[in-house]
Formats: sequence, structure tokens, C-alpha cells
Amino acid sequence: MAIEIKAPTFPESVADGTVATWHKKPGEAVKRDELIVDIETDKVVLEVLATADGVLGDIVKGEGDTVLSDEVLGSIVEGGAAAAAPAAAAAPAAAPAAAADAGEDDPVAAPAARKLAEENGIDLATVSGTGKGGRITKEDVVAAVANKKSAPAAPAAKPAAAAAAPVVVAAGDRTEKRVPMTRLRAKIAERLVEAQSSMAMLTTFNEVDMTEVMALRSKYKDLFEKTHNGVRLGFMSFFVKAATEALKRFPAVNASIDGNDIVYHGYADVGVAVSSDRGLVVPVLRNAESMSLAEIENGIATFGKKARDGKLSIEEMTGGTFTITNGGTFGSMMSTPIVNPPQAAILGMHNIIQRPMAINGQVVIRPMMYLALSYDHRLIDGKEAVTFLVTIKNLLEDPSRLLLDI
Repeated sequence: MAIEIKAPTFPESVADGTVATWHKKPGEAVKRDELIVDIETDKVVLEVLATADGVLGDIVKGEGDTVLSDEVLGSIVEGGAAAAAPAAAAAPAAAPAAAADAGEDDPVAAPAARKLAEENGIDLATVSGTGKGGRITKEDVVAAVANKKSAPAAPAAKPAAAAAAPVVVAAGDRTEKRVPMTRLRAKIAERLVEAQSSMAMLTTFNEVDMTEVMALRSKYKDLFEKTHNGVRLGFMSFFVKAATEALKRFPAVNASIDGNDIVYHGYADVGVAVSSDRGLVVPVLRNAESMSLAEIENGIATFGKKARDGKLSIEEMTGGTFTITNGGTFGSMMSTPIVNPPQAAILGMHNIIQRPMAINGQVVIRPMMYLALSYDHRLIDGKEAVTFLVTIKNLLEDPSRLLLDI
């Protein structure tokens, strides 16, 4: 019996998806709950699992095809794997002479050759055998490995693979490589252009002395980690905590524009920008205003791992009333982050630099960070934006106001 393989049910915010990778070919055996195809959307890559044991039948939607919610992708022939086994077992009996001639070796490749090919990612179908009867020997695979290392890297054939791996062009090489833009990258480009053209965006800057935060973190990080079951105390939790406190005092910064209405939010869902192989993603800490430092750090660590593994869900990246991005992890000294609509503002963190500062008439060396707040001037006045950023600065320079929960 054939069972349909369907695309997942997309949320309202996702119109369609693209078939990124088929992990099985027609005729190959599949097991229940085994990954068989990836669907790439504007936000995440969704995994489609087999719903039964069997054999992959016809593929309706190939790699690169656009699919809609719940659309049929292909089919699984239930029980096909069991039916295929006797036929496969009968193959050696049909050619006893060939089996006898091969002895204990594999009829295609010697065991040593097969193992070496697997270790080096060599497809045996591309290797010419020089052994008896065309059998592939270890020496044949060694030669194939040498050719692979000396040959230039081939461009990725799959859209998803092209996005994950950086495009490498040899120095001095005037060739050009064209790879398709991933849906995530295309969506990022669309939203950035939308933000620039649909709002009156300005950026205000300030600087914060990180001395007290760094001293507090250094003093309590071991006790904090021990008390909170391995959760590490970083800098981001201080910034999230300070931002949520400032958002309470300046509700317009936490608001959004919907047509001719201003929507004020009685909660702070803070998006934390995370870099992944597919691009920048922004998972959201829900009700961050009521979270402890440990809960914030644990949430960010979980999001980071999920982003690296490509496991973030659409729900985890939907919504958000305010965003924080940290270019300092890559060495950025100053930038003007772009607001993520329909939000009204975004806070940019940067690198911590030891700089000479005038403190009480004396020149001292302090760890300083530039802060940037980009905001929609249609909703937030300049005075409000500046005062909001100064509030964050003051909270960070006197972190005793923030609860450590230890």
C-alpha cells in the first residue's frame, strides 16, 4: 500500500517552502521516523520523517521545487523493504560462478578498498576497477583519493548545500561561480530593504563602562554555575535584564505600528540575534521581563545550540517586541543595526576595548563598549531614544540593581 509523504502544515506566517534535500532515492528502504526530506522555508528547515517502514516510491516534488502546506511530496510503499529482501538474496545464487570467483571479497570492491573509500568520501561508482573481473582494489581507491585532493572543489549541486558551505574561488582565478540564494537569505534581504524604505530609522550611540559587570561576573561566575546546574554567567543576560527594565520605563520602545494604530505590549519578548551557517536568525525569549539571569543564559545557550544544529522551530523565531544583537563577538567596534519590523527598536552591542577614560579628574584604563540603538522615529522621539539608552548604560554601570538569583 502506498502512503503519501506530505509537507508539514506551515504556520500563517510561512506561505510556502522549497524542497532542499531528499535523503533517500526511489527504491531505497526507509524506516518509520527516519529523516527522508528537508523543506526549507523563509525561517527554518523543516524535517519530514517517514510515517511507516517500506520503500521510497515516486518523488513528486524534486529538490528545488516549491511546495505548499500539506502538499504531497512523494510516497512510501509500505512493506516494500521486506519484499525486496528475497530478490536481493537471490542475486548471488543467479551468478554462482561470479561469487565463487570473488571468494570472500565483495563482488564490486575488496573490503579494504570499500573501507578506505568510506573514510575519504569516495563514491565507488566513480572508481574504475583494475582487479580481476573489474573489481576495485585498495590501490584504485588510493589513486582516487589522490585525484580528489588535487582536483578543484566542484560547486554544490543542491540549493541547501550551496547555502551551508562557503563558496571558495582560488586567488587570481577570474572564473565566476553562481549559486542560488537561499530562502532565508532572500527573506533577510527583503526585510532589510523593507525596514529601510518603510520607516524613519535613526541610530543613537552611547558608551558603557563594563568594569562593574566584569568584576561581578568574575567574582560570582563559579558560584553561579554551581548554583544553577551548569548554566554559565555571560554578558548577554545583563543586557537583556537591563533592556527589559528600560522597556518598562519607556513603553514606546517596546511598541509597534499597525496601520494607523500604535500597539503597546505589556510584555517583553526579546529577540536575540544568533549567527548560523544559514545566516542570521533571531529566536525569541518570551516574557524576558520575568526571567532570571540564569533563565536568560540557559535560553540563549539552548537557542545557540539549536541554531548550529538547524533545529530552531518557526514558533521560536516568530514574534518579538525588541531585539538585541551582539556584533562584538566578531570584533565589531561600532555599527548601526537595522530594526526588525514591525518592532520599533534594536539594541546593538559591540566589542569591549580597554581605553583611557577621565574618571574623577584622573585618566584611568577602563573596559568600554559602544552601544547603538536604532529606532523608528515615527514612533519614538529622539529624547526618548537617548534616555532609553542612557538608562541601559546606568543599569549596567551599577549592576547591583539587577538580581543575580544566587
